[in-house]
Amino acid sequence: MESNHPTPYRIEEIERWTEWDRRYIWHPFTQMQDYVQQPPLIISHGEGAYLYDVQGRRYFDGNSSLWVCAHGHRRREITEAIQRQTEKISHSTLLGQANIPSIELAKRLIDIAPPGLKKVFYSDNGSTAAEIALKMAFQYWRQARPPRLQKKTFLSVRNAYHGDTLGAVSVGGIDLFHGIFGPLLFSCWRIPYPVYSKYTSKESPQAIAQQSLDACERLLRERSAEIAAVIVEPMMQGAAGILTQAPGFLKGLRDLCRHYEAFLIFDEVATGFGRTGKMFACEHEGVSPDFMALAKGLTGGYLPLAATLTTQEVYNGFLGEYGEFRAFFHGHTFTGNQLGCAAALACLDCFENDRTLQRLQPVIAHLEKRLDILFETNDRVADIRQIGMAAGIDLARSRTRNESYRVEDALGAKVCFALRNYGIWLRPLGNTLVLMPPLITTVKETDYLIDSIEHCMKEELG
Repeated sequence: MESNHPTPYRIEEIERWTEWDRRYIWHPFTQMQDYVQQPPLIISHGEGAYLYDVQGRRYFDGNSSLWVCAHGHRRREITEAIQRQTEKISHSTLLGQANIPSIELAKRLIDIAPPGLKKVFYSDNGSTAAEIALKMAFQYWRQARPPRLQKKTFLSVRNAYHGDTLGAVSVGGIDLFHGIFGPLLFSCWRIPYPVYSKYTSKESPQAIAQQSLDACERLLRERSAEIAAVIVEPMMQGAAGILTQAPGFLKGLRDLCRHYEAFLIFDEVATGFGRTGKMFACEHEGVSPDFMALAKGLTGGYLPLAATLTTQEVYNGFLGEYGEFRAFFHGHTFTGNQLGCAAALACLDCFENDRTLQRLQPVIAHLEKRLDILFETNDRVADIRQIGMAAGIDLARSRTRNESYRVEDALGAKVCFALRNYGIWLRPLGNTLVLMPPLITTVKETDYLIDSIEHCMKEELG
């Protein structure tokens, strides 16, 4: 597919960028030995739900550029908001002073957040947003009146992903990503995540949720004096392969944390801002956490910005006389950056003006219908899990014969590479195809995405 924009790039320019990319850049989560064997996909610009490379080829952005571009690329309102802000000031510190965009954004976030969340602490990305919640929970108990010094451990779930800084890794649970760093991490208690698939789960969602809740209660009953907080990705584990959660788990978890005096942290970095069909995933069960970590879709994919929301109770625990040193001694250079906050405010305006969440519902229903058909008609699909505009498609040699691929077979990568020929960009997780299209995706684009996946599966898997 060719771009409507004539490419200004000459062959010698493209060759130079290709050489410099191979020579100088170390790409994240990428086996570079394999990467340098293929010509790199160098993106020049984007428009709507599409990316364009330097050769003028167009690709449907099936991963929303790592799950962030809620309203697509080159959204005029967000671009203009950033431009207007640059004419005033681009950055001043939030350490000891304030700025207008960060104030206005904090008010907007609290207005739409689950009940009980009253304070906003800014940072730069999802890892820092989660790590801030961990540090706040830890410090709160140390300076409680009286102090609860034993409350210094955390409870997480298996296959969790909360980012790549060391605190976030400590409460993560994906050994492939983080196992090597074990000696650097603090210990964490873990329970099973209540994974539910309407296609393959052999037990009821209620039974699956209860099994995880029972494991959680056993640990909290035995270790409540030690556990400062429980952290979980609500409704979906993204980096684990779009593992969808059995309904009822969040409500039960909220009750347990309240009973055993442990804070509840929701990592909504991937699930927030419309991805699951609601503004925040925890709204599916009407549950409010004590901390909520936000990033990714917060600025619509324009600038790095994150926020950790918490309660008045937690905030009050850090108040005191200067000499008590009860302050939260944590901050980032670009905390509350004006450009990022201006982008986030414009992003929230787009949600309101476009009625994004309402417009999404028929697209979500159509995606589910197409995935139903894909599972029923394709033995190469081991399982599919979907919530809102997120889905994971597990590839298999044969579902009926229970034959799977090894991770090192890289079938997910092969299918995604073949999809480039159909003008689609996807990035897999192992042998799971991850669908995270922009929230502006249409029914027609959804059909083309699933049709292309079917074609490429036939080509690559037989």
